[in-house]
Amino acid sequence: MEKEILIQELVKIIHKNCKLSVEEIATMLNTTTVAVAELIDELEKDGTIKGYGAKINWDNVKGSNTVTAYIELKVTPQMTNGFDRIAERIYQFPQVTSLNLMSGSYDFGVTIEGDNLKEISLFVSQHLAPMESVISTATHFVLKRYKNDGVIYAGLPEDDREAIS
Repeated sequence: MEKEILIQELVKIIHKNCKLSVEEIATMLNTTTVAVAELIDELEKDGTIKGYGAKINWDNVKGSNTVTAYIELKVTPQMTNGFDRIAERIYQFPQVTSLNLMSGSYDFGVTIEGDNLKEISLFVSQHLAPMESVISTATHFVLKRYKNDGVIYAGLPEDDREAIS
C-alpha cells in the first residue's frame, strides 16, 4: 500500500479508536507492526497526531456541570497577519477548546467550556468582546448533546409502555 494511503487509513483508524494495539492496526492495514509503529512515531513527531483521548459523555459523570458554548465572532483582520494574530490571542485562553476560521456571516467559531453560564458570559464580555479587532459576538449555549465527534450521546428515550393491540 502506498505510504500516503497507508497514513490516511491509519489516522482514520486511530481517530475512531485510539485504544487499538499496534498489532490490531497492522492487521487491519495488512502491514507489519514495525511499519505501523514507525508511522505512528513519525506522525506524532511531525504534529499530525496531536494527542489521544476518550470521548466522554459528561452528562453521565456525576458532579460534572460543565457548560459548553459556541461563540460566533466577527472581527476586523489585521493588516499584516490577517486572522492569524487574532486567532493566536484567542486560542491561548484555557477556556477555549476549539477555534475555527469560518466562511459565511462570521469569521471565527469559538467553542468554550466553563462551570456555569455566568462564567462563560463573563469570559465573553471580559476577554473576547473587548479585543480591539472584535466587531461583534453571538453566544450559543449547548442545551443537550445528541452526537459529537461521530459518537451518538443521546437518542430517543426508551418507550416502556405496553403495546395496545
